[in-house]
Amino acid sequence: MDSINIIGMVSVITAGLTTAIGSIGPSLGEGRAVAQALGSIAQQPDETNSITRTLFVGLAMIESTAIYCFVVSMILLFANPFWDYVVKKAGG
Repeated sequence: MDSINIIGMVSVITAGLTTAIGSIGPSLGEGRAVAQALGSIAQQPDETNSITRTLFVGLAMIESTAIYCFVVSMILLFANPFWDYVVKKAGG
């Protein structure tokens, strides 16, 4: 097996793991945030607008972690800098 095939396999596996692990944390965090917001709204219905606005800002911040993991996996799949390095070293 040559080094280009190994880099390809490792890149695909790493991209899959990055997407899988990178989406577990934010999904758990978002679920917990929504549950806490619903509990807060149930206790203080007068503050619904404030809680909802803060919830959406928090959800956007949590979701950015998953988006970063997705971007890293796309870079590994489609713009992998290691492939260019290996191809240049191999003389192809």
